[in-house]
Amino acid sequence: MTNVIDVNEKVITWNAKGRKAEILNKYYDSIGKDKCEKIESVALDGAQTYISSTNKYAVNATVVLDRFHAVQKANKAIDQVRKDESRKTRKNKDQEFINLANCKQRFVLLKKKSKLSERQEITLKKLCDLNEPIYKAMLLKESFMQIYECDDIDEAKEHIADWADQALFSGLKPFIDLACSVINKMNYIFNWFKKKISS
Repeated sequence: MTNVIDVNEKVITWNAKGRKAEILNKYYDSIGKDKCEKIESVALDGAQTYISSTNKYAVNATVVLDRFHAVQKANKAIDQVRKDESRKTRKNKDQEFINLANCKQRFVLLKKKSKLSERQEITLKKLCDLNEPIYKAMLLKESFMQIYECDDIDEAKEHIADWADQALFSGLKPFIDLACSVINKMNYIFNWFKKKISS
């Protein structure tokens, strides 16, 4: 589904089945050119279809890559590293790592480090000690989330540039792919500091 939400009222104002640009175009067509031009800001999940449609119609809007979805992409990347490493260790029959990295335990990698329980912290430390790619992925995920703790756009730009370099040279494909996506959509991430809105 494509849902259009009024961020001030927090209500769905329009929706339709599908996620193509043509679907969102229908919404913009339905409200007309004048109203499109009055839209001040749009938060979206980063889908290129939504970005292209919004840039075409809401020509005066500040387009923001939604913080929740940006963090979600980092979590997907670390979970993919966990899956990749789990497959490798099954061949080596490393039972300790298999037990620590199973599907039930994946939340220790997805939760913010500062919010882990003592038991989860111990599990995470063991995972990182046992597996260097998991350790690298954890550092990259935590560093990515710190973007949103920056005080301003200039600090965020510096942080993202450093993070992207580390991700690109990490040797971890999920994070290399994420870094490429972040570089392509960097301006929409920076726009979050101008308009702190969320979808």
